[in-house]
Amino acid sequence: MGNNFYGGGDGLYLSNGATAAFVDVLMLAVTDLVEEPWDYRFAALLALQDQNVMGRGAVGFDLEDIDWGTSPEEQARNKDFVLRVTDLALNRHRWDELDYDPAFAADHLRRFRTIVTAYTLTSRDDGSSMAFPGHEEAAMASCARHRVLSALPYWEGCVFCTAR
Repeated sequence: MGNNFYGGGDGLYLSNGATAAFVDVLMLAVTDLVEEPWDYRFAALLALQDQNVMGRGAVGFDLEDIDWGTSPEEQARNKDFVLRVTDLALNRHRWDELDYDPAFAADHLRRFRTIVTAYTLTSRDDGSSMAFPGHEEAAMASCARHRVLSALPYWEGCVFCTAR
């Protein structure tokens, strides 16, 4: 059992353990880069990948379900944000704070980066339901202990708190 992260017909399948490490290193990076409201929504999407709350093998997302924005400029800016988060994680940002070595996380991040880079952005004007958190669900709360954004109001604590 594992989890899938898709984009444009391509995908990254991760075991449950690999998913946990992938989410951990992305949360460390996204927390330190958020600036705009959309960034906090993306951080919430990452926080919602917490298998300790959602269930093992029950997470993952498709880039097509993300509200990238309505204008080409907005879409490009948001895609660039995801790439910057991924790049910061690839640079092992704050990995020294982990109590384990995410041995394969860099390989998974490189694969995810390739998928995001190749993904063609489109507007979502069809009114369809998306798994992307709305403005009211943005990850605005921060865990004081771990200094990362958390998925409040969904649950108390961040991905590191729920792992304990």
